[in-house]
Amino acid sequence: MKLNLMRSIIIHILDFFYPIVRRFIPKETYYYAACGGGNLVLSWFLFFFFYQIVFQKEVTHYYISWLGYKHVAISAHTYSSFSTFLISFTIGFLLNRYVVFTKSELKGYIQLFRYGLSACITYFLGWILLKLFVESLMIFPSIANILSSCIIVGFSYIMQRKFTFK
Repeated sequence: MKLNLMRSIIIHILDFFYPIVRRFIPKETYYYAACGGGNLVLSWFLFFFFYQIVFQKEVTHYYISWLGYKHVAISAHTYSSFSTFLISFTIGFLLNRYVVFTKSELKGYIQLFRYGLSACITYFLGWILLKLFVESLMIFPSIANILSSCIIVGFSYIMQRKFTFK
């Protein structure tokens, strides 16, 4: 019941603003852009929160002898990126399934599997860009996160539309 109520509220809000862009983009694309854009902006704030407050810009060293490494260092931006991914993944799937791609005839578990696969691919590509921007180009992690996610957006849309919720 609560899911239907949330879905109804979100659709009413989106439909209220749709006449502004109706001549330029189809409704499904508008829903995807609005839901995805909202989730993206939320992920930027979450990344900043995790990086600045939760993980406090620290590098954590783990000593894992069974892998043959003397130590493995995991940076705060990697922790922040992964934590943000877990939250955005959940919100993104629910929005795409119940608001954006409601006409998909695929079963929910198939959609979840495909969404997970495409999300992991886009997360991995984004994480590589994040590491490149932060560790090689010395860009501040929150800015690097925004840049990397903006680069990945188009690829993500194509994956969702053509594969996940086909």
